[in-house]
Amino acid sequence: MRVSAILLAAGKGERFKSKISKPLVKIGSLSLIAYSLRILSGVSSISEIIVVSNHENKEAVVLEIRKHRIVKVKKIVLGGKLRQDSVYNGLKAVDAAADLVLIHDSARPFIDKKMVLSVIKEADAFGAAIVGVPVKATIKKVTSRMVVAKTIDRSDLWEIQTPQVFRKKLIERAFEKCGRGIATDDAMLVEKLSEPVSVVLGSYNNIKVTTPEDLVIAQAIVKLSKA
Repeated sequence: MRVSAILLAAGKGERFKSKISKPLVKIGSLSLIAYSLRILSGVSSISEIIVVSNHENKEAVVLEIRKHRIVKVKKIVLGGKLRQDSVYNGLKAVDAAADLVLIHDSARPFIDKKMVLSVIKEADAFGAAIVGVPVKATIKKVTSRMVVAKTIDRSDLWEIQTPQVFRKKLIERAFEKCGRGIATDDAMLVEKLSEPVSVVLGSYNNIKVTTPEDLVIAQAIVKLSKA
């Protein structure tokens, strides 16, 4: 089984309010992107990593790859206007011999090898698999006038994360058929084909660093992991 990993690091992070490009921001001693590079490169079934970057941070990303000696990075491609455009650019660069494609946001630095292996195994058996965690908060639907319309039953609600893994032909077909529509994750495109998507338990530590507040939480996670 050959797995190609697409690591997204093209976001400019407007909400992050930092002069440093988000994938290069340090959490502890490592940059955001370095955490994911190190985990993905340590998974034997992953034969290549395609990094999706942008013009502004491409050189710095190359330096990070060299610094950590990530030899599985085979290509660095430029991202697009939207996240799904960036994924599609990465998908076009994937090895034709790949069986599965793993897609991960570098803004989620706290994946681990067990999680990656679990979602790859499930996708190999099922065709499409994603990681997530049960929703813990109370979720309410609110009107445009900021009035509660109803409370949503959270018993079957899950917060979905990355990595997400798909059979190569399936995710290619999903982008070809549905890639022009708005999708907040890659599994949505597969769902639009009426194809099933399996869910694997992720981790509540697998946060997405999007805002300055998220960075504070990420730094706390690193400190606790070393305690």
